[in-house]
Amino acid sequence: MDSTLVLIAAVVLLALSFDFINGFHDTANAIATSISTKALTPRAAIVLASTMNLVGALTFTGVAKTIGGKIADPMKLEHGLPIVIAALVAAIIWNLITWYYGIPSSSSHALIGALTGSVIASAGLSAVNFAGFLTILQALILSPVLAFCIGYIIMSILRFVFRSANPRSTNRMFRFLQILTAAFQAFSHGTNDAQKSMGIITFALIAGGLQNTHDIPFWVKLTCAIAMALGTSVGGWKIIKTVGTQIIKLKPISGFASDVTSASVIIGATIIGQPVSTTHVISSAIMGVGSAKRLSCVKWCTAQRMITAWLITLPITATLAGLVYLIASILF
Repeated sequence: MDSTLVLIAAVVLLALSFDFINGFHDTANAIATSISTKALTPRAAIVLASTMNLVGALTFTGVAKTIGGKIADPMKLEHGLPIVIAALVAAIIWNLITWYYGIPSSSSHALIGALTGSVIASAGLSAVNFAGFLTILQALILSPVLAFCIGYIIMSILRFVFRSANPRSTNRMFRFLQILTAAFQAFSHGTNDAQKSMGIITFALIAGGLQNTHDIPFWVKLTCAIAMALGTSVGGWKIIKTVGTQIIKLKPISGFASDVTSASVIIGATIIGQPVSTTHVISSAIMGVGSAKRLSCVKWCTAQRMITAWLITLPITATLAGLVYLIASILF
């Protein structure tokens, strides 16, 4: 029991560290548009995002239950706690690498890929619930496509409605509206991303025999919410620069369109209990909004670099987690 408690404590510490890193890694995406259009100052955007992330993280639990039980059954894994530790270590390493180079890669892909890889390394392919894994993968793939299409449609409608409006008054109005959409964006991020760490901790509690249901304890919700809010307060300026300036040249109206699009897709996924990548959704929404004006507005070289990172994250983190698990099993 003593060793089990030590391992669970390690999982909690790593999960909260992952949440903290996620706060400045992925939340940077949520506030990048409002900062780049000068709707909010960086300080105001971070305070707003931290607050709304905290509120959002405490509101839903469906995604946490999906992460905690759909990839593998923690009650059937002999080495459940080391599996989770290896997954978290791999996901954290990948998040820090992509943050350092300013690449808006997906924390969701990193965590899901890493957990799958460590399960395979420990118990083989048969231990993975591929039906549940494919459901999660489907949501991760479809959500950015949906965000691109909706962003294109919303921006096309806005361009038609405001085609004859005074540019100065239009910019002033949409800068104000972006304050509201930035809050909505940060709230939606909290409802989905913070739950991933909640699910991982619950997975560990079940694997360690401390609970036998997928219900999320309140202390888990609260600590994960606080960790993400604290991470958000640190900020992620490299990611903000990439998302806010290197995909398209954002104006208040296009920033508003991309915020509404991505927040709606993320909150919709949360309601049905599916984890999605806020990075993918926000970046795809911005691409869709830019394409509504003309395809040349989108800096496709940056988009290509992002898509490459998206494609390699799952296999790299799965391999990395498997290696971490195997090395740890040899050493300990």
